[in-house]
Amino acid sequence: MLRLLCSGMVVFAGLASIPPALAPQGGPEPAADYREDPRFEKLRAFFHRTNCPAQHYADAFLEAADRYALDWRLLPSLSYIESTGGKLARNNNFFGWGSAQFSTPSAGIHEVGYRLAYSTLYKDKDLDTLLSTYNPLPEYALKVKSVMMQIAPW
Repeated sequence: MLRLLCSGMVVFAGLASIPPALAPQGGPEPAADYREDPRFEKLRAFFHRTNCPAQHYADAFLEAADRYALDWRLLPSLSYIESTGGKLARNNNFFGWGSAQFSTPSAGIHEVGYRLAYSTLYKDKDLDTLLSTYNPLPEYALKVKSVMMQIAPW
């Protein structure tokens, strides 16, 4: 991913600006073992039903959600809508972020999670507003929330 240093900020190809001290550094090691977490099996089962590569990253989705205080179903749902859970992903980019390239799928999950939590584009927005910022098409938020419900009811 193209990174430019500009006035002490990291600029990500026109997507958002965040202070370099807060930016995630590469693919983080899992901080917890999520195999005992009931959310883990729900995510794996959801992606397994459709044979999505994202089934192998359930722990990364959960860790990013917990680390960045996001609904645990949001990142997996975005990845499902944008790349069919990694089936159509290029450059380890499960989220359809233009030409963004990530070193690993886990690094991409954490980068997008971080941006949704801290970028001025998304920070402190309710789910509907965040989703309309992510993709302004009127039906987009409905699609993402539908996938969230398939993973687990509210």
